[in-house]
Amino acid sequence: MIHSSAVVYPGAQIAEDVEIGPFAVIGPHVKIGKGTKIGPHAVIEGWTEIGENNNIFHMASVGAIPQDLKYKGEETYLRIGNGNTIREFATLHLGTVTGDGETTVGNNNLFMAYSHVAHDCHIGSNVVMANSATLAGHVTVQDYAILGGLCAIHQFVTVGESVMIGGGSLVGQDIPPFTILTGEGREQKLRGLNLIGLKRRGFPEEEVSALKKAYRILAFSGLKLSESLDKMKTEVPQTPAVQQFITFIENAKRGICKAER
Repeated sequence: MIHSSAVVYPGAQIAEDVEIGPFAVIGPHVKIGKGTKIGPHAVIEGWTEIGENNNIFHMASVGAIPQDLKYKGEETYLRIGNGNTIREFATLHLGTVTGDGETTVGNNNLFMAYSHVAHDCHIGSNVVMANSATLAGHVTVQDYAILGGLCAIHQFVTVGESVMIGGGSLVGQDIPPFTILTGEGREQKLRGLNLIGLKRRGFPEEEVSALKKAYRILAFSGLKLSESLDKMKTEVPQTPAVQQFITFIENAKRGICKAER
């Protein structure tokens, strides 16, 4: 059902059962999949592709042009998967030609009120961004990460899988998967593994035990990072999660956040 006061531009591709609320605006290049609901006064614009069964609340802004002064109106994209919830006043922007040309969002994510996803970000699936959590451009957030309210992530940072970030954190370096990061201001440190998150996801005990050994080497060995990685490879069972943990650290482009000792 499309409310009579909604503005849907010619060219928009809307599945038959999509619901569009009063005074919502849907731009001419937008594609919206079946089962999706658009709330009152929401604005969906740009070259935005939205999958199935998403719920976009009132006043959300989806597909606006990047907040990048280099952007000159080029055809760039925002691609959103299925089952996402985008709450009121959340903002998700198109990509840029100087970046990847697209911003991407996976499935079953929750973007709480006032959260912001900037240009060329890549969000996995089952991610939660709490109120006013903010991503600068070119940020990657892997599956099952939880970003606390009012946290801010620097451009080009990667947030690993199943990471938990405390509210108000200012994050300038990559965060290894399965860890917790908290602190005040810029004094952010890894505080251990996200054991509750791993338990909720059903990680087997032997996997969690191996991750604990790897994390202890990272945090408490006193070795250089390269030496810590070598020690993890030789002294820790090479389970899939441990291998993912090691590979992430080896490939971190901005370095990793320091661990509390």
